[in-house]
Amino acid sequence: MFEPRLPKYQWGQRVRTTVDLVNDGTFPGAPKEALLVPEGGLGEIVNVGTHTEANMPVYLVEFGERLVVGCLEEEITPA
Repeated sequence: MFEPRLPKYQWGQRVRTTVDLVNDGTFPGAPKEALLVPEGGLGEIVNVGTHTEANMPVYLVEFGERLVVGCLEEEITPA
């Protein structure tokens, strides 16, 4: 079994999206392929978890009020 990859970013850190974030079908209440956050959107990491199958960190990022999106490291950068 592989050890989980350590997160690059931390809870509470401000980040900016590096790509358009679209609904891959896992975001409730929005149509699949709907734009959730445009490239350059500012947010704050509110939780850090691990995708167990891929063995990589997943960041829950809050963009504005009431919009929390799961992001991978390659989708965000420090703000």
